Amino acid sequence: MEKDVLFKKRMTELSKKAYYRGILTFSDFLDLNEQTMLQSLSLKDTGVSVKLWGGYETAERQMAAFVPDAFCCEEDYPLSCLRIQPLNRKFSDKLTHRDYLGAILNLGIDRSKIGDILMEAESACVFCHTSMCDFLIEEICRIRHTSVKAERITEITDFPVPRREELSGTVASPRLDSIIALAFGTSRSSILPFIEGGKVFVNGRNVVSNGYALKDGDIISVRGKGKFQFGTVTNKTKKDRYHVVLYKYC
Repeated sequence: MEKDVLFKKRMTELSKKAYYRGILTFSDFLDLNEQTMLQSLSLKDTGVSVKLWGGYETAERQMAAFVPDAFCCEEDYPLSCLRIQPLNRKFSDKLTHRDYLGAILNLGIDRSKIGDILMEAESACVFCHTSMCDFLIEEICRIRHTSVKAERITEITDFPVPRREELSGTVASPRLDSIIALAFGTSRSSILPFIEGGKVFVNGRNVVSNGYALKDGDIISVRGKGKFQFGTVTNKTKKDRYHVVLYKYC
């Protein structure tokens, strides 16, 4: 609880600094829990608006920009993207998201300075605070048994976007628990602890009701499992089941 109180205090301070100095202020990368707490703060009447960005449209970890109402310039987030790839693909290990994140954090970097990590076929793209960019390029040279190099992606238009695959199937009801069970190929009962444990987020907001009604286009994140987008209900079968389309992020 003390950590949550300190976080809210820090966000309020950034908001006040933006308002009184008439400047943009930015947070570090926020996880989904922190984004939920930020959205719960009453900042609408402070003369400051809050905008979130993580490098691409559906980013899970995002920075908050506190923008004074009188500010008319575009937000320039202190965010960079690196591509980390093996020096020799032929002799490289099959590296996972956990391998890349572990190697980065082992350098002593705080998790709040690192955004999403998007996996590619033989590399990974890492969103990070711009202040960490040069350090990572210089220091990250080995992951497990694989020698790697990191290069900065210089153009925002070249930033990667996550890959996703289309899934479809039928559910008894288009409720949150049923849809998540379909997305991850498991049972509704196994999903309940995730929902009740505060590990499910819809469009960045924590949802603890298993009967929550999803809307077309909603982004669902389940901590420990992954993320997907709810497409739509296409039709109802003769057995009164709903046929739905989902898009699971790889």
